[in-house]
Amino acid sequence: MRIRVLLLLSLFEAHSHAASRPNFVLLMADDLGIGDPGCYGNETLRTPNIDRLAEGGVKLTHHLAASPLCTPSRAAFMTGRYPIRSGMASESLVGVFIFSASSGGLPTSEITFAKLLKNQGYSTALIGKWHLGTNCHNKTDFCHHPLSHGFDYFHGIPMTNLRDCKPGEGSVFSGGIRVLVFIPLQIIAITLLTLAVLKFLGLVHVPPAIFVCLLCLAAMILGLLVCFLHYFRPLNCFLMRNHEITQQPISYDNLMQRLTADAVQFIQRNAETPFLLVLSYLHVHTALFSSKDFSGKSKHGAYGDAVEEMDWGVGQILNVLDELKLANNTLVYFTSDQGAHVEEVSTKGEVHGGSNGIYKGGKANNWEGGIRIPGILRWPGVIKAGLEIDEPTSNMDIFPTVVNLAGSPLPKDRIIDGRDLMPLLQGKTQLSDHEFLFHYCNFYLNAVRWSPRNSTSVWKAFFFTPKFSPEGANGCFSTHLCLCHGQFVNQHHPPQTATPRPCRRSPISCHWATFSGSHGFRCAARLPGCPASVTGRNRPGGRAARCTSGDRGPAPAAPPALCTHRAAALRRASPVGTSDWEPLSILLPKGSVKSPPVTPGGKQSLWYTQG
Repeated sequence: MRIRVLLLLSLFEAHSHAASRPNFVLLMADDLGIGDPGCYGNETLRTPNIDRLAEGGVKLTHHLAASPLCTPSRAAFMTGRYPIRSGMASESLVGVFIFSASSGGLPTSEITFAKLLKNQGYSTALIGKWHLGTNCHNKTDFCHHPLSHGFDYFHGIPMTNLRDCKPGEGSVFSGGIRVLVFIPLQIIAITLLTLAVLKFLGLVHVPPAIFVCLLCLAAMILGLLVCFLHYFRPLNCFLMRNHEITQQPISYDNLMQRLTADAVQFIQRNAETPFLLVLSYLHVHTALFSSKDFSGKSKHGAYGDAVEEMDWGVGQILNVLDELKLANNTLVYFTSDQGAHVEEVSTKGEVHGGSNGIYKGGKANNWEGGIRIPGILRWPGVIKAGLEIDEPTSNMDIFPTVVNLAGSPLPKDRIIDGRDLMPLLQGKTQLSDHEFLFHYCNFYLNAVRWSPRNSTSVWKAFFFTPKFSPEGANGCFSTHLCLCHGQFVNQHHPPQTATPRPCRRSPISCHWATFSGSHGFRCAARLPGCPASVTGRNRPGGRAARCTSGDRGPAPAAPPALCTHRAAALRRASPVGTSDWEPLSILLPKGSVKSPPVTPGGKQSLWYTQG
């Protein structure tokens, strides 16, 4: 009898533990700007379901992507770690995977939240875009595939959605084609014409073989171009279910409806057991697509149609949770992998990129427009509805939040950079657990965000910024994306400072300046809705001037660290190949500011000014 009682108690405890664990539905848009959803201020795009989600939960207004590009941002989201730790940060110009034959991907040594939840008995699925690699050594090892990273089920695209995948939408390789094809062909044509004229005038004897060789070279270049354009789509644009290719090349006809229906069926199949669903939308990355029910219905062309179709998809997920009475036991999270792609313009001149609202920049750069993303979490009865939180948070925070709620211990053998969001969401703390957030542009440390523990101010220092082109634009239109090093950036010695918190509709920034030989900061000139500019000096023992920030009133005076030319120690993410944090001492002697990245064991000097 005693044994039976103990068994019953154990079964009851196990059942109670299982019942207390929530389900997780993680919704991630692709290239959606923070200025696109209605709940973030858009009055012309219709997003009633995303807005409904925000009304029933918490809206994060200072939510940040760990990277402004798809592949590294998604790696950080899945692992809770800066992408440089897992090697998912590129040293080259291209920062994402483009070809299905790429051998790179999320290392098998990395631990995703899906892997930990699967170990806790969760059913796990990823539907939509993966973009973290597929194979290592051959086309069947699937070492980087979602099924190798903790997902029981995968239905979607292993790489990304590109213009090249949809006939008539142009190519993302136009710049490369111009350099590798059109310019060589022009050189060959000029050479042929010049040799022909010289031969005709009798000035130079040109053997016929020279003309034949040049013509053959031109034909070879054109042939390679035709083959590339013809074979790219069938080789790189395909739909998979688990390890099987189900559609090659991919068809966009009712694609949103097909993937949404599959997500709904997954929830229905697993209604009686804990589940994790990651629904990673192909919308609104180009090539843009939408079904006939949404095509031509929005006020913003093909882009608006895609946003509104995606919002419909969000509504279908919320509806099935309500129908199955799962809403109260499900944490729903909605976000984007990075900011809107402001340079995305079609061959017909149509704007195919979204809105980053009041924020500067966009996808591929670490101005706020590139990394400030929607962040909405809903869990009725656990998270209070209708809240807005303006503390700095990261998409890396989802990892520890989900893992802790599922009852799994966090990995002890690695640094987890994300922080559990539940204390902040439930009001147990009022401040972000991130004192510092590091912003990488590919492999390179680009900026640092500091939220002092004794202040509500947020400080941001840029080590380099992209060169927008053409001059005065809000993006890098000549290269289609802002690039991360060399001639494409402006280095800042000392670092440039800016406020990541807007002053009503216009940001106010504080810049390093010099006053009668002493260093200090100067706030920007008066902006609409902002107080008049102020100036000040930072001298040892002197009083630091205050920089005001519009609706928020005067910001606290600069910390004493500025006045003494010394700041607190930072901790920096170590380069690839190391697994721990390395203390980074910040010493501020005049003229000794250096640009990252620094070598392991080295020290970085920089100035901090308030903004």
